Amino acid sequence: METKDYLNAFYQDCDEEGRLLTRHGKVEYITTMKYVDKYLQPGMRILEIGAATGRYSHALARRGYEVDAVELLEHNIEQFKQKTIPGEKITIRQGNAVDLSAFTDNSYDITLLLGPMYHLFTQEDKLKALSEAIRVTKKGGIVFVAYCMGDASILSYGFRRGKIHEIIEKCMIDPETFDTFSNPWDIFELHRREDIERLRSHFQVEPLHFVATDGYACHIQDLLQEMDEETYQVFVKYHLAVCERVDMLGYSNHTLDVFRK
Repeated sequence: METKDYLNAFYQDCDEEGRLLTRHGKVEYITTMKYVDKYLQPGMRILEIGAATGRYSHALARRGYEVDAVELLEHNIEQFKQKTIPGEKITIRQGNAVDLSAFTDNSYDITLLLGPMYHLFTQEDKLKALSEAIRVTKKGGIVFVAYCMGDASILSYGFRRGKIHEIIEKCMIDPETFDTFSNPWDIFELHRREDIERLRSHFQVEPLHFVATDGYACHIQDLLQEMDEETYQVFVKYHLAVCERVDMLGYSNHTLDVFRK
């Protein structure tokens, strides 16, 4: 099977839209949009690469921005189209993050790469996806790149769900350093901050933010669901106050690397 086949099988059964609507998923969404909002200006053009069902693309289009979206999976594209409402300045096309040849250089003010790096397993593909995202972004434009983090997965899946011995036996982690190793059938590629910084170092860009987009929320999902709304809002406020602290990054399931071209 090819990577696309594994992803198709996974996302046919995965309610990604629903995940972002849970309380822990909302933390990730609120945090990502907060950082996008820092750089948005009227009239900007936005490209979302790996747009999935369009949670971010539609939100931005409904605020009046011109949004183009690229998505690999037909299942997600169909859901994306169903969510489009009259008046949105939005397009969706099928495409791959490692080949954006349909798009011209220096075209977008904001480029979102919020999903593809989860599912790219070779250095070559990761660098190509970053290169393409940077190429289509205007000079001075902002690129947002999301990653899945290894240590948070070891804690939540390995220890919290009791799978640590299984993933050691499957050689998915180094039992001494706890570095992670993934294949396409594992669906998600996992990183540490130093891995992400090495990838970014191949390009002449200006780092702006490195953000723990869901922070500790992924480890207390049940508790968040049980909180009263006032307490939940205090947690969100706390999270936003500490989400760029270096000592919080490894606990986050997802991170956001923000840089200027």
